[in-house]
Amino acid sequence: MNALTLFLPCAAGVEGFLADEVRALTADAAVQTHRAGVQLAAPWAAVLRLNLHSRLAQRVLVRLAHGPYRGEDDLYQLAAGVRWEQWFGARQTFKVEATAQRSPLKSLNFAALRVKDAVADRFRAQGGTRPDVDTHWPDARIHLHLTQDTAELSIDTSGEPLFKRGWREDKGDAPLKETLAAAMIAASGWSPDAGTPLYDPCCGSGTVVIEAAQIACRIAPGLKRRFAFEKLLPHDRTAWETIKKEAASAIQASAAPIFGSDISHRMVDFARRNAERAGVAAAVQLRGGDALERMPPCEQPGVMLLNPPYGERIAAAGSAGQSSRERIARGARPGRESAQTREGESEDFFRQLAAHWKRHYAGWQAWLLTPDRDLPGSMRLKASRRVPLFNGPIECRLLRFDMVAGSAREPRQAADAQ
Repeated sequence: MNALTLFLPCAAGVEGFLADEVRALTADAAVQTHRAGVQLAAPWAAVLRLNLHSRLAQRVLVRLAHGPYRGEDDLYQLAAGVRWEQWFGARQTFKVEATAQRSPLKSLNFAALRVKDAVADRFRAQGGTRPDVDTHWPDARIHLHLTQDTAELSIDTSGEPLFKRGWREDKGDAPLKETLAAAMIAASGWSPDAGTPLYDPCCGSGTVVIEAAQIACRIAPGLKRRFAFEKLLPHDRTAWETIKKEAASAIQASAAPIFGSDISHRMVDFARRNAERAGVAAAVQLRGGDALERMPPCEQPGVMLLNPPYGERIAAAGSAGQSSRERIARGARPGRESAQTREGESEDFFRQLAAHWKRHYAGWQAWLLTPDRDLPGSMRLKASRRVPLFNGPIECRLLRFDMVAGSAREPRQAADAQ
């Protein structure tokens, strides 16, 4: 197929990192950065490569039509003009999904219904039969996106979101999406080629360290899963098998030591099983341990990268939550604890964590993802960099702390309020 208009949505704050990734995967294609995504013109082969290799995109969409609208009838006319028969057949199933940003329409469901009607009517007019709708496992997914006055119709080539790599079957209560873990790694600037160690002392089910290990081993994130484009009419099985073989042949041993630990031995077991499914069990060293007590995993200073628990989950992070657990052991009900008590325990944990780092992790960079803009003040550390990233709908900051021996204190009221 000739050059297609592709749009790759991503989490807010990731656009620049995604643009760099897309350029590297498409031989420096002209990439335009938009809010929560990037756009480019590329051939069908790029669709396959981006789905297989992108760690930061949520999915890969092929834009088929766009234009102004005022009501649902305009959406019907826009969809009726698309050659859907080039993408899927009358014996296949499809689904229309709608998203909107400041759209004046009252019902997105009705907007999607009008697009569905246009698709069905076009097939019926051309061949007498129409494809059925399957809202759970359709062969083709059509995306309708509405702004205040413009509508876009795209076909989804990914299917399930790209953060579903196919290896994470064991997970905790609040798992970090693989795409966000990859964004944290990209923002930190860590590269395995330099041999710099990477360590997550609150690794949970292992998302950050497994993503890092796959990067170090050059394992394409999509090798373990299927994609929606495999059911679309333009799919070329021979070309796809060639691209997958190229990716498989690029796998190598890790060039950097990667470590993870967690106070919960259950979570460490989850991380080990996930690492095995991801093909990186030999590239990651995982063990149990309290984040407030674990010593550096190697002599060479490196990068710590973590998404620590907060609030009611703080007791799972380290011994700062011990007072809470002791109250529970004495018969106190966790649900009766005050927010002020939990906030105090959270501040105590991060203050102890910072003190532990200053005593034992001189020379390390610590990158910490948090929604709390006042956290540097609680830790009595100064953040040398703040990268805005969204964890779903939650606006966070990825904070960089350059650890030096001794006390790197700052008055709490002077902490950067960015």
